Parts: sequence; structure tokens; C-alpha cells
Amino acid sequence: MKRALVVDDSESMRRSIVHALQRAGGFVCDEAKDGADGLKKLTQGEYDIILTDVNMPLMDGLKLVSHIRKSPAWAHLPIVVITTESAAEDRARAMALGANAYLVKPVQAKMVVDTVRALLDRR
Repeated sequence: MKRALVVDDSESMRRSIVHALQRAGGFVCDEAKDGADGLKKLTQGEYDIILTDVNMPLMDGLKLVSHIRKSPAWAHLPIVVITTESAAEDRARAMALGANAYLVKPVQAKMVVDTVRALLDRR
């Protein structure tokens, strides 16, 4: 079983991503309501992949990506950014900070699952 951490301030979006991964099979998912909550959960468990929104209260997804990449313990973790921000500059910034994939909402469940599987297969 692969462990995924889904970080989004929208409960319905978290549920949608968790449901897609669980339906695909082979995933156990935890949820976090913002970047700060995600970082806390990351210190308490082991994950194979992180999926995060960008626009969230307390700590946004880009700060979360930055924190994860600064830690040697988590530097290898694949990160998928899933956001409404569709501008090329936003994508470039997320990738420069260390995101491995960038998906724009609304996103199809199959796209999320295919992206996650592709990143995990590369490890």
C-alpha cells in the first residue's frame, strides 16, 4: 500500500482526490486542511507522495513545497500541485520550488491517478 497525503482547504476537493486514489486501489490517504496541518502530519507519519493545493490559509501549498524540499528526510518525496492557478508563471514557480507535477483544477480523477502512478513508478 502506498501512503498519500492530500492537502487542500476544500473538504470536497480532498474527498474527491482521496476517493479517486482509493478507487484506483493500492492507496491509503490522510488529509490535511492547509500547509501547516500538512507539515504537522508529515512529521508524524511516512508518506510516498504529497498532493497539495496552492491557495490555502495559514500556509499555502508553495510554502509547503519549499519546506518539504529543504528537509533531507523528505527531499525524495514526489509532490503534485493541484490548483486553480493556470498561469505559466505559477506553474514555473511551483516547479522551481520542487513540485514534480502541476495539475490545474477542475482535474479529472484519471489524470490525478495517472500522474501519481507515473511519479511513484519513477522512484
